[in-house]
Amino acid sequence: MFDLNKKMRLTTIMICCLVLNACRTNKENPELEDLPQQINSIIAGSGFNGVIFVAKDSLVWYAKAEGLADFETGQRLGLNDQFVIGSVSKQITAVLVLQEFEKGTLKLEDKLGEYLGEIDQAWANEISIHQLLVHTHGITALNQPLAFEPGSQFQYSQLGYDLLARILEKVTNRSFEDISSALFLKHGLRHTFHPEQEGYTSLVKGYTEEDNAQLVYASNSLQNYPAAGSFISTAGDLIKWNYLLHSHQLVRSETLALMKNRYTTRGHPIFGTVEYGYGLLFRAGEANLEIGALGYAPGFVSAAYYYPQSRLNLVVLENTARHLNDFSETFKVHLDLMQVLKVATDPKLEATTN
Repeated sequence: MFDLNKKMRLTTIMICCLVLNACRTNKENPELEDLPQQINSIIAGSGFNGVIFVAKDSLVWYAKAEGLADFETGQRLGLNDQFVIGSVSKQITAVLVLQEFEKGTLKLEDKLGEYLGEIDQAWANEISIHQLLVHTHGITALNQPLAFEPGSQFQYSQLGYDLLARILEKVTNRSFEDISSALFLKHGLRHTFHPEQEGYTSLVKGYTEEDNAQLVYASNSLQNYPAAGSFISTAGDLIKWNYLLHSHQLVRSETLALMKNRYTTRGHPIFGTVEYGYGLLFRAGEANLEIGALGYAPGFVSAAYYYPQSRLNLVVLENTARHLNDFSETFKVHLDLMQVLKVATDPKLEATTN
């Protein structure tokens, strides 16, 4: 009973702080005054089941948990609940690679075979770390020929990011679990975990919609490569991650510029054609307007985006995955919220989207 009351008191304190933050932010930024109402309108009647945070820099001024963490027990979602973040994980791995690049322990043009000599394929000496980062390597399996000449095409790859994790292990002589955990600990991301690290206690259940429209617990949410798609985090930690990254506290400004550079064009299942950097994606010409990533893992649907012109951060974590035959519907709330923040950042866009 004591623990429950303590949790309720802490939640009340957090909500009061958020309200005060929102009032201060709205006073200083009148263009944001209507955002809470717009966000609530998008959520209403949508069936959204998850957590939404919006921040200006690191100052959280809107936070909402809507729905259930566990459909079987009826446990409600909380603001600090943990989710599997899917491909949002890739930018974490990219930062770890780029930190080693800054130390001089690896070069982005280095070839895979220089680090993973156990891969007995001629192509291991053709594929660069850069190509692994931007999915232009052509690897489909370690015992198969390449699908295309390295650097000639884009093919989204989970395996490529696992190979980056293995390179990091060789460079540092540490496990990828230890490398990533040290990063989270150093920067105060107390609720973010490699899935094999013990310590996370608030991971919600993820649910996938079946053909009969029933939501079923997804038991395979953590079966992707951690480096590519199965880190565990909270909305609050991802807001902090965005702030740390884009304020040059994780990598230097010139290194962040590398992450945000357009290296290849991707055919995206939701956005159509998008540009791809190092774990970050953006539409043509919009790297300085909206940049980030969507994430999907069975039962989990995520978005983590940064808006450089307004310094706004948006994180949307959902633990129900519906309409999987049409990802634009699966991510509808996320996309609608992203559009609201884009317009808040650049009001001229409202005229072009109405």
